Amino acid sequence: MNLLRIRIHHLIEQLGDEELQGIWNAIHALHCDSYMSKAIQQVKQSQQPWDILTYEEAMRMLMFF
Repeated sequence: MNLLRIRIHHLIEQLGDEELQGIWNAIHALHCDSYMSKAIQQVKQSQQPWDILTYEEAMRMLMFF
């Protein structure tokens, strides 16, 4: 783990400020996407059809199954 940390620090030191800012923005966006994806997956696991549909819509959906 320490070797990887040393390599990452060495790589960061070689980057310019603009490159570093661009990389930081990309990593932050990926982090936010990952966070939202996990939250969506958790909701999907506990969501029932009647949580998002009206009674009539749910009954129509049940007719198709």
